[in-house]
Amino acid sequence: MGEDVELVGLYWTVSGPVEVHFGREWSYFSWEDRCAEAEKVGFAGLGIWHADLEHVLESQTLQDMRRSMDDHGLRYLELEFLMHWWLDPSDDRRKESDRIRRLLFEAAEVLPAHHIKVGNIPGDPVEFGRLVESFAELCADAAKHTDATVAYEFMPFDVNVRDLETAVRLVEEAGAPNGGLAIDTWHLEKLNIPPEGLKAVPRERLAWIELSDGRKAWMADDDHVDEVINHRNLPGEGEFDIPGYIRAAKEIGYPGPWGVEVLSEELRNNPIDVIFRRAYDTTAAQFLERSPR
Repeated sequence: MGEDVELVGLYWTVSGPVEVHFGREWSYFSWEDRCAEAEKVGFAGLGIWHADLEHVLESQTLQDMRRSMDDHGLRYLELEFLMHWWLDPSDDRRKESDRIRRLLFEAAEVLPAHHIKVGNIPGDPVEFGRLVESFAELCADAAKHTDATVAYEFMPFDVNVRDLETAVRLVEEAGAPNGGLAIDTWHLEKLNIPPEGLKAVPRERLAWIELSDGRKAWMADDDHVDEVINHRNLPGEGEFDIPGYIRAAKEIGYPGPWGVEVLSEELRNNPIDVIFRRAYDTTAAQFLERSPR
């Protein structure tokens, strides 16, 4: 690539033919096979979704998973996804959230977790002060188990945190040393935040960046969910200025690693070797680009 760039193949990118959010979310690809393919193409790490983690642990241990990562030289793991941690403990959704929290924290104690990704995918309204307080509590709890950062991902569906100013305010007011922001270029573009806008994030709060391409305009007014989970593009195969976002992140001091987060029904239905190779090669090429398309 001409420079030392570390890329991480995130779960929905390399999971194969799963049913994102509406069915079987665990992968038919074994953990060992994913680790082997990641090493083969050059990825420095992988991501895993909580439902897939549970499935993998039905047949092996966290120590087995760690061994596979070590054997294939993988240094980073993204653990996701935690939501509803701001609800009252008596709420059934909070009880399920707490169960997943324990699962992710236990995994982070054994696996090389770079961060644990959290947020508000359902788009539930939350009083901002409550969100800040709950995020601070979540970060404090995480620190008892792992050195991994708790990374809040804001997105178009998040009715409470839909711009960089509010996102920065959330992590700043929470004041947790292990709390930061997860930035996804797909979400930035859909929220009309250009590459230059990324410079509003303080370096110490920029925990994680994911690269994903797509169409600038929404495909349809009535089904944004279908677009976000099925119709993203690999970096360089859409309309976004991915090299511009990379340059902006570097200018504020983000060192990597960089996630590849492409939820694409077309990509998922390829063989495992094709998925990994395409995801790595298209993303790596963006670090050679010198100007936007």
